[in-house]
Amino acid sequence: MSTKPEQRLAALGLTLPNAPAPVANYVPYLLSGDLLYISGQVSKAPDGTLLCGRLGDGLSVEEGQKAARYCALNILSQAKAALGDLGRIEQVLRLTGFVASAPDCGDQPMVVNGASDLMVDVLGDAGRHTRAAVGVAALPGGCAVEVDAILRVRL
Repeated sequence: MSTKPEQRLAALGLTLPNAPAPVANYVPYLLSGDLLYISGQVSKAPDGTLLCGRLGDGLSVEEGQKAARYCALNILSQAKAALGDLGRIEQVLRLTGFVASAPDCGDQPMVVNGASDLMVDVLGDAGRHTRAAVGVAALPGGCAVEVDAILRVRL
């Protein structure tokens, strides 16, 4: 990819929100060697509102994908806070997506595609990753989606 991640964000009409502060006793990110671990980021929109709901119980797949995109934007904002430059991301190694879901719903992978697609849109091949998409009964604040990440970075 020849353009910088920040340029790709702008081309997509997206702006990184401020990196969300932790709400409990943990750090938002931790750099260990060339690995950057980013704590779970919830589906908080850039204006600070939470996108809430449960997949299969009032929340559509499309709304869930939007929530997962918010999570991915928050992951990128944490990476920017940690690294100063998203261009230092060499590879997104892993995303784990948690989707608040009704018991009989199995569309979590389609929802987490919202985060996966954004990573590839912004980072190109460096955004391709392994992942898990897990349905859960509830998430913090009633939010729809939470995603954490492991990134390999240039030191």
